[in-house]
Amino acid sequence: MRVGVALVLLLVACAPSELRMVPSAVGAAIHTQNGLFAEYRTDGQRGPVLWPLCAPGGETLTREFPFAEVEGEHRDHPHHESCWFAHGSVQGVDFWQGSGRIVVTSEPEIQAERSEISQLSQWRDEKGAVVCSDRRTYCFREHDDAGWRAVDIEVLLSRDAGALHFGDTKEGTMAMRLRKEFCLEGEGARGSVQNSEGVTGKSVWGKSARWVAYTAELDGVPHTVAIFDAPGNHGYPTHWHARGYGLFAANPFGLHDFTGAPKGAGDYTLPKGGVLHQRYRIWMRRGPCDAAALEAAWQSYCAGL
Repeated sequence: MRVGVALVLLLVACAPSELRMVPSAVGAAIHTQNGLFAEYRTDGQRGPVLWPLCAPGGETLTREFPFAEVEGEHRDHPHHESCWFAHGSVQGVDFWQGSGRIVVTSEPEIQAERSEISQLSQWRDEKGAVVCSDRRTYCFREHDDAGWRAVDIEVLLSRDAGALHFGDTKEGTMAMRLRKEFCLEGEGARGSVQNSEGVTGKSVWGKSARWVAYTAELDGVPHTVAIFDAPGNHGYPTHWHARGYGLFAANPFGLHDFTGAPKGAGDYTLPKGGVLHQRYRIWMRRGPCDAAALEAAWQSYCAGL
């Protein structure tokens, strides 16, 4: 049985009452009582992805391309696949935009009471050799009545063959590509961005912060999408590969590019038998949202870890 089909069947059988899972060709569409939340897909070039990802009220937050083409939308960087996790140097292999591929290798595991999807993936080089493995868990949290939704993402990376090296590069890691309205530049841009340290605009790029959030009006209503870094993550508080054109990524490894530190300063080697455990929350708000509200939401996330 194909992994995507098995995932659909399990979700339909086990979905909690507050969420409804609808079969799709490559995974499952996750619905709340108030509309589409997200689609979990196993066909991304960089492993499992979420596309589309929707705020309360139904507005899509991430770019359609490369999964679909919409007139007037930017089509640069086809490796920017909505919401994904990858890195540009793992054992010297580029899994961000190069020859490395991340491939789902297991049936999904569902915890219906927690609205969770977990699966195993292998990171393979251009010859198909396994570089490392990961286990990812996506937990969908629906609070539409309060005006927000969240996806909690955990990634556990390991390597059976020995130590696992992550290289110092800006190309990574827990990432989103937002729709053009959230951009700071270019046609259709009307967004703003801030971080937990009070930095705004393009200056958030490369800075260390607990969270970064983009805001834009969609259909006349302000919408905010944030990524929260978790205490205990490697590199916490992380640095941010957050661009004015809509790329939005937490990257704990890219110190040379972000800070001007010597090359290799951000390198990290996981010892044999070790596990790198990274946790993030994608937080989406419909309605007004200031820095105090974002900080309170981050604090609530941390309290629940």
